[in-house]
Amino acid sequence: MSFNELKQHGTEDFPYELYKLDGNHPRYKMAMHWHTSIEIIHVLSGTLTVTLEDRTLVCQSGDMLFINSEIIHGATPEGCVYRCLVFNPAFLKTGNDNCNLFLENILTQRCFLHEKIEDEAVYKLVCDMMQIMDEGKDGYVFQVIGLSAQLFGLIQQKHLYSREYRTDVDMQKMHKLKRVLKYIRDNFASELTLDDMARVADLSTKYFCAFFKTMTGTTPIKYLLSYRIERAARKLITTDESITKIAYDCGFNDLSYFIKTFKDLKKITPKHYRKR
Repeated sequence: MSFNELKQHGTEDFPYELYKLDGNHPRYKMAMHWHTSIEIIHVLSGTLTVTLEDRTLVCQSGDMLFINSEIIHGATPEGCVYRCLVFNPAFLKTGNDNCNLFLENILTQRCFLHEKIEDEAVYKLVCDMMQIMDEGKDGYVFQVIGLSAQLFGLIQQKHLYSREYRTDVDMQKMHKLKRVLKYIRDNFASELTLDDMARVADLSTKYFCAFFKTMTGTTPIKYLLSYRIERAARKLITTDESITKIAYDCGFNDLSYFIKTFKDLKKITPKHYRKR
């Protein structure tokens, strides 16, 4: 599944967020999504299958990946613990034209960072950033900002980027996909039909189902249900709203069906998920 993630990572004056994901996290299985921020995925244990638009990468313990701005991506864990550092490089812009141009090229997809992080110096810098953020000691903001500038300096110096993104995806189809997924994200709490989604994609309902499955690996209805359950899972652990209210607010008009769907996808009931 895929959606345009508009969540603010970190704060306006420090747009960095570190996530550690295991089986208890509501977004353990990373839904297909995209954002303007850069994301770095670091696999700590197990296997993580990462999808980057038309490609699939199988990552093992220790592997680290850059996810470029605006690239649709998702991940399926198998006995995996991993962490993600999400941040907006625009925050690092200074009065220096050379720095600003390089960062702007990354943000506007005129440059693409090499995805697999294999350079030892870059790998160590990212690990240091994650550790410093995780510890959160006095002065960590200064350190993370400084390491971020050093990170992009190394990438530029060692030319760890390219001018083209390796993909065979039809960009017109990708724009159709983003359009319909944004529509679903904005309207998931309402009653949505296949006809509604197909109309936004400007496709017939029959062709839309095949198109969606080809592009995302799942059906439109399964995607919609998964997205609704993910939003419900977030509410379960961040609010004290009743399970019934959460179910209705997330697009389910039958509590029993919500509980069954939640258990099918999360392998646990909403009640026990909240307690755990």
